[in-house]
Formats: sequence, C-alpha cells, structure tokens
Amino acid sequence: MLKAVAARARKTGFLWVLGAALVGVPAWGVARTMAPDAPPIGKIALSDLPREGRATYALIREGGPFPYEKDGTVFGNREKLLPLHKRGYYREYTVRTPGSRDRGARRIVCGGPPRTPDACYYTRDHYASFREIVE
Repeated sequence: MLKAVAARARKTGFLWVLGAALVGVPAWGVARTMAPDAPPIGKIALSDLPREGRATYALIREGGPFPYEKDGTVFGNREKLLPLHKRGYYREYTVRTPGSRDRGARRIVCGGPPRTPDACYYTRDHYASFREIVE
C-alpha cells in the first residue's frame, strides 16, 4: 500500500498524499484512487466538456484525422483508475489546451472499437482522475 501511495504522490506531485499516508492521516480521494479494483467514476455530459473536448470527441467518432501523432495510441491504464481490460483496449486522444506549448494535460481515453467505443473518459489532469462522457 505504501509503495502505491508513494507512486501516486510522485505521479501527481501531491507530496501531502505521501505525508498523510506516512502519519496515518486520511487524505481525501486516496482510498478511491488506490483501490485495486475499478473505482467508481463520475460522469460528465458531452455538452459540459470544453469546446476542444467536444471537437476531439467528434474526431474520434469520425475516425480522424487527428492533429497529434500520439492520438489513437494505446493507453495502458497503469493508474488502474479505469475499468480493467486487456492491454490495447484503451486508446488516448489529446484535447487541445489553449495557450499550451505542448499537448497539455487534457485527454479523452476511449475503450473498445475506435469509431464506436464502448465508453470514453475525460481527464483534465493528465490521468489523475477520469469522468465518463455521456451523450
């Protein structure tokens, strides 16, 4: 458990998570994200995504073309925050972040067939949390 908390603290940069775990103080959200099985995931309406997120979602449904080379590549779900599936099930897509010089932190991750995914998830914090997109 401690190794998992330390890895989470390094990944997110939240040193308070590690400190809280070391002294035994509960840190909000840690138990949910550290669960070995698929954690409960909130939902977000497609209409509530940022404009760039809606545009990325439309490109996913159209099959591209995608503006970033990494779009459509396998997402490994190493954080285990999404339901567990075999490697290759999830693919990630960049949600453009205005003003960012790189790909930014926003992504949509979809599972299943590329043009008709079983489910898509939005993260605004580079895989630290996800919300399922509902149409």
